[in-house]
Amino acid sequence: MAKKGKRRCDELPVLHPDAAGIDVGANELFVAVSADRDSQPVRSFPTFTRDLNAVADWLQQCGIHSVAMESTSVYWIRVYQILESAGLKCTSLTHLPPAQHEAGIRR
Repeated sequence: MAKKGKRRCDELPVLHPDAAGIDVGANELFVAVSADRDSQPVRSFPTFTRDLNAVADWLQQCGIHSVAMESTSVYWIRVYQILESAGLKCTSLTHLPPAQHEAGIRR
């Protein structure tokens, strides 16, 4: 029988405890904060402006200061604008430079 070890994520240090993650879709957002920030740390929201404002309010209530977003299209733009205007630091993971341009990475 295989020996049970610690899960890999249990061994990783938390680098940005005041950060959240958002998966941006055309009709729905999935927003996640650290489990110690809210009793329901993963929530889904529709993409109407009032709902995006509710996301910003919830993140601020959870003590979040920065957000990483992933989106497969341009849907992240309005989310980015609303969260930035609420004082949150936003990063879109969709528009990072391709890995082949990074030093030391071969494809």
